[in-house]
Amino acid sequence: MHGLAAAALACVLALAGPAQAQSEAPQVPAGVAVIDQGRLITDTAMGRALEQRFQAASRALIAENREIEAALEAEERALTVRRANIEPAEFRRLASEFDAKVEGIRNAQEAKSRTLTRQRDEERQRIVEQALPILARLMQDREALVLIDRASVVISRDAADITDEAIARLDALTPPAPATEEAPEPAGTPEGGAAPSGPGALLPPVSVPPAVGTAPETPDDRPQSPAATP
Repeated sequence: MHGLAAAALACVLALAGPAQAQSEAPQVPAGVAVIDQGRLITDTAMGRALEQRFQAASRALIAENREIEAALEAEERALTVRRANIEPAEFRRLASEFDAKVEGIRNAQEAKSRTLTRQRDEERQRIVEQALPILARLMQDREALVLIDRASVVISRDAADITDEAIARLDALTPPAPATEEAPEPAGTPEGGAAPSGPGALLPPVSVPPAVGTAPETPDDRPQSPAATP
């Protein structure tokens, strides 16, 4: 009898051992962690400061483009009025110069837009690079061998996501951002047609509608609208 009791007790202990080890196991199997790269940029202090700078530059460019557009509209109307008092050849020359001026301004504004977007992308990449040591430490803490972007995950447990902790640790290492100043109002178009300086453009190319109330014009004599310029 004693032998049977001892054997039964041994079986109970053998079954209880794995069950206890299983209850103490981590919620997420070691080897995989998940990160939301978008939130790592947009929800961090550095990311929010970057977006504020980008939006300020955008507003400045919107105002700048509107001033440029108004100036070009006025210039086109004046050129149309002059048409009745100058030779057709002279009008065509002035119209050609106006088209070239508009095209130059458009190219300058588009270059500013590309520059602004590129700078934002580069700063976003720097945020990710600064977060890499933090992500590596979190992976080490989780005993994770792989870090996967949430955009590539079909389904996962919340415990696998380290985004919130990564954001908190990155913010803890980020010095407070200085107060941002409102961007000054942009100047109008300078003489000679050069585009005013300022932050990158976000709007489409400057568009100038045809003058209202003017006499019909032939295709050869009509100044080309910037919107129609290839």
